[in-house]
Amino acid sequence: MKHGFIKVAAGTPKIQIANCPVNTGLIIDEIKKMEKAGAKIMVLPELCISGFECRDLFWQERLLKECLDSLKAVADSTADVDALIFVGLPVEAGGKLFNCAAALNHGKVLGLIPKTHIPNYNEFYEGRYFSKGNDEAETIELFGEEVPFGTDIIFSCAQMPHLKVAAEICEDLWVPDPPSVSHALAGATIIVNPSASDEMTGKAEYRSALVNNQSARLICGYIYASAGDGESTTDLVFSGHNLICENGITLKESKRFENEMIYTEIDVDRLVSERRRMSTFPVQSPDWYTVVSFDLNVEDTELTRNFDPQPFVPSDKYAYEKRCDEILNMQAFGLKKRLEHTHCTNAVVGISGGLDSTLALLVTARAFDLAGIERNKITAITMPCFGTTDKTYNNACTLSKCLGAQLREVDIKKSVSLHFSDIGHDPENHNVTYENAQARERTQVLMDIANESGGLVIGTGDLSELALGWATYNGDHMSMYAVNCSVPKTLVRHLVRYYADTCGDKTLSNILIDVLNTPVSPELLPPKDGVISQKTEELVGPYELHDFFLYYMLRMCYEPDKIYRIAKKAFKGTYDDEFILGWLKSFYRRFFSQQFKRSCLPDGPKVGSVAVSPRGDLRMPSDACADIWLKQLESL
Repeated sequence: MKHGFIKVAAGTPKIQIANCPVNTGLIIDEIKKMEKAGAKIMVLPELCISGFECRDLFWQERLLKECLDSLKAVADSTADVDALIFVGLPVEAGGKLFNCAAALNHGKVLGLIPKTHIPNYNEFYEGRYFSKGNDEAETIELFGEEVPFGTDIIFSCAQMPHLKVAAEICEDLWVPDPPSVSHALAGATIIVNPSASDEMTGKAEYRSALVNNQSARLICGYIYASAGDGESTTDLVFSGHNLICENGITLKESKRFENEMIYTEIDVDRLVSERRRMSTFPVQSPDWYTVVSFDLNVEDTELTRNFDPQPFVPSDKYAYEKRCDEILNMQAFGLKKRLEHTHCTNAVVGISGGLDSTLALLVTARAFDLAGIERNKITAITMPCFGTTDKTYNNACTLSKCLGAQLREVDIKKSVSLHFSDIGHDPENHNVTYENAQARERTQVLMDIANESGGLVIGTGDLSELALGWATYNGDHMSMYAVNCSVPKTLVRHLVRYYADTCGDKTLSNILIDVLNTPVSPELLPPKDGVISQKTEELVGPYELHDFFLYYMLRMCYEPDKIYRIAKKAFKGTYDDEFILGWLKSFYRRFFSQQFKRSCLPDGPKVGSVAVSPRGDLRMPSDACADIWLKQLESL
């Protein structure tokens, strides 16, 4: 439960239709399996005590009494189970029969949620047996106690205030206005769905999309437990298709036809944070909802869900290729619009032979193609100085020629040396002045040549550098349009790799691969024996760590100790805990101290959900104090 994680499970026992005593034992066994997995919210299928396919047997008094006896037996047998448990059964109330989900906690029935939408079409004739449940909860007597009965019930955890659970049943999800919409607006962060959805060709994909999309629309966790092959009879087949989703992400999905129990953790605090920041999500607290408190022991939830060490890069090959092409197009179309609006037919790109300038040149070439402008209107400028190596210089020149840009060389050694003389700086002192003077001279050259040609200076700096402040103020920090400004370094690498794999030009592909194999460096310090001496990641830390930190800080709004916890899991076997913690502290220090650079960034295309534009994405004060974030890290 620490950091807002709650372990949940969906399971499908292989029941026998209408054999309540046997089903009771199977249900209890399934609950014990979930308990062993550490689950605190457990969901079993619709009508699983009786079996969904009982049909006219639902009219038999013998069956209904056995169902209640079985519910009592399940409750008694789980008195020591620390969980909120949902199990399905038919319940008679007010002379009518209802398809219900019973919520159990520590041996007590906390509430009964009747199905709202009763199908009466195709293979389903539930309207023959069951009545529509009321929204507003009443009470019915059950086992000598008054129990809430109705759709609008929220179960709220006393020990974890953000954990609020509500239920809908099977068909309720498939209608235009599911009860879960009202539940979420009333504050429910997790929706459970005990279901009995039969199988037909193609239905599984539709079902998966439906559950996933509902979790996204409602910014909630969604636990879907469906009937399995024990239910299969007469004309219908059930597969036990269980799903656990969180805000549009499928965390776990069972193998069909295996009655598989699945479990994972839902990040409740993340859901609350997402709702908090989305002004169009009108969370309300309708006074007609019945709120029922339940208890869970406070424990440190063991994390079994995976955290991708590269959250900006899709792991699926098809999604990866599609995403890379999409991002390159977004960057290029943004630049194309700026060229058209300013009536520019020229662009100036500083090309160093490094990753960022390579991507910027690739994007500029694509934008010129889209705008119908000849690529020879692109001026690629290499500006060798004290730290330039033959490797990067040659790659820059060859790349420019391969792409059809004009290559221009401006050696800035003399001008920088003169500048050192003007300001009285000793050129043997390789401090920040020594480095930044070169970066600012390069920017001045680019700006002036752009003015001379009536063109635009295309910025090369990426999102990771902006987050760390790894940019020279009014040097590479500045441009007329920054095509890489919302692309993190880990993604820059993959975009260049994608271009190398798909360009169809062997010479260009080889150059791009060589660029990928070159250490990231600003090349502002003299090389040693002709080799790059200044390696960025040795100075500021691994970019894959910083991009991970950045994503979970800005996109998820995680606290530092939570980021540290999941980073240890994501990078286990790659970096040790002390190494991760050290660079996480460095990240927070740099991020806060360098906001002044981000407060005056040039325009650039937003390509993802994490960006630092001061015009909407990151409205952060330049002088904000990092103490409370660092204090938490120091306490670890």
